[in-house]
Amino acid sequence: MYKGNLQKHLRAFITTAQTGSVSSAAKVLYLSQPSISQQIKSLETTLKQTLFERNGPQMRLTPAGSALFEMGQPLIRQLDALPDDFARRYGSLESGTIRIAAGESTIMHLLPPLLMRFRRLHPGITTDLHHVSGTEGLKQIRQNDVDFAVGSMVDVPDDIDYRPIYEFKPVLIAALDHPLARRRQIRLQDISPYGLILPPKRRTTYEMIDMVFQRHDLPYRVTLEIGGWEVIKRYVSLGMGISIVTSICITEADRERLIVRDLSEFFPSRTYGVVLRKGAYLSPQAHRFVSLMNKALFASIDTSRAPSPLE
Repeated sequence: MYKGNLQKHLRAFITTAQTGSVSSAAKVLYLSQPSISQQIKSLETTLKQTLFERNGPQMRLTPAGSALFEMGQPLIRQLDALPDDFARRYGSLESGTIRIAAGESTIMHLLPPLLMRFRRLHPGITTDLHHVSGTEGLKQIRQNDVDFAVGSMVDVPDDIDYRPIYEFKPVLIAALDHPLARRRQIRLQDISPYGLILPPKRRTTYEMIDMVFQRHDLPYRVTLEIGGWEVIKRYVSLGMGISIVTSICITEADRERLIVRDLSEFFPSRTYGVVLRKGAYLSPQAHRFVSLMNKALFASIDTSRAPSPLE
């Protein structure tokens, strides 16, 4: 097999594994289904291994296929990035696009100052921002629809690499006229009698709060379950309950309409950082953005509430 053909066959194999079927791979690569099938068959013949278990239109990787998929993905990504890498080494790389997936709190509170500074430093590089849930973000990472995600993770899948950078404290929020507003320091037993406004039970925040109260053998009650930190803060400001949130979502305007009390003594801090597929090859543009995050350049964030970068 010629090396040029090997590259084509490997790309057909990688794309089929990523999309789950020959028909989907054919659409991505603008080839016919028989052409994709023939390239995979040729690759199996060359390697003397069966790479897929075929069950109708769906394709499932064999152990040999999984090994080749892990080895082949970085090679294809590096080949695709070769022009940009060459430009970075021998010229000026000030164009291109980075694709970032992120959830609501990250998009609203963490990314704006980073994106503003990145634009000032690299005006020729555009940003394609995907507003996603955690599950959808992982799906886009695995399918290479984005370069990486920015967010928070607790349970990290085996095929995902999570690099925490920033750390945010847990805080209690309540309306200004709430009885807890008179207390400078809040204990768990102080919170226990009051109704909580929390994200739905399936969310990490709810599970963490439940675990802490159970560990301290204290009762608590949830009066309202609702998604979105901005909505929760709105209802808390109306006096409909109190909440325990991550300080990433607290702005200076919030501190004027809510009381905010540190709960680090009882609840763990939350990290935010870069999420990408294990072994993924970052484009030079994406690498520049991640480097910017690592430098913790938060020029437009008030230093009194800025996150602390993790070493």
